[in-house]
Amino acid sequence: MSKLPPILQVADVLISSDILTEEFCCDLEVCHGICCVEGDAGAPVTLDEVMEIENSVDAVWHDLSASAQAVIDYQGVAYTDEEGDLVTSIVGGKDCVFTCYDDLELSGAADQTAPVVVKNCCLCALEKACRAGKTQFVKPISCALYPIREKVFSDGTIALNYHQWDICRCGREKGRQLHLPLYKFLKGPLVRRFGEDWYEELCVMAQELQSQGYLQ
Repeated sequence: MSKLPPILQVADVLISSDILTEEFCCDLEVCHGICCVEGDAGAPVTLDEVMEIENSVDAVWHDLSASAQAVIDYQGVAYTDEEGDLVTSIVGGKDCVFTCYDDLELSGAADQTAPVVVKNCCLCALEKACRAGKTQFVKPISCALYPIREKVFSDGTIALNYHQWDICRCGREKGRQLHLPLYKFLKGPLVRRFGEDWYEELCVMAQELQSQGYLQ
C-alpha cells in the first residue's frame, strides 16, 4: 500500500491522514465513559455553547454531584485554562462538572437477543437531558468529535487531528474488530460540525485514495 501524506485537505479544513486510516469505535462496556473523568482540563467550548449550556443548567442540576454544583456556583459552567482556551468547568482537577452516573442500555450485537446494560456508566448530563427531551442542546461539539480534536489557528485555519489516548485502547481494538474507520464512526459529529456536503467530500476523497492504493 502506498504511503499517504500526513496532512490532507477537505475544502478549507486540514485533516491528519490517520483520521482516514485508523479504525475506532467507543467501547462503553469496557471504558464506562472514562474520557469524561480523566484529564486535567475541561472540554473546549465556544461562547455560543456556553450560552446553550447555561440555558440547560436547570434541567441537569439534579443529575450533578454536590461538588459539581459548588464549582458551577463559584465559577460558572466554563473557565479559561492555562493555554487560554475556554473549557467546561471541572471538579477536583479532572472530572467535567457535567458528568453523571447511571445504567446505560446499549443495543446488543446481531447474535444477541437482549440489549447490553452497562452498570454505573459515566454519562454526560447535558446529553442525557437532551435525549430525554428536556433541552435542545446535546453537548459541546468537542466532546462529540472526540477522539478527533479541532484546532483553530490565528488566521482562521481549521485543523483536525486524531488524539490517541491510552484509556481509549479498547476503542481502537473494537474499531479494528469492526473494521470501522474513525471518520465513519464519527459521521454524525462531523456532519454536525461541517455539514453534509463537507462530509460527502471527505468520503469521496477516501474513495479516491483507496482506488489509488493509499487506503485499504
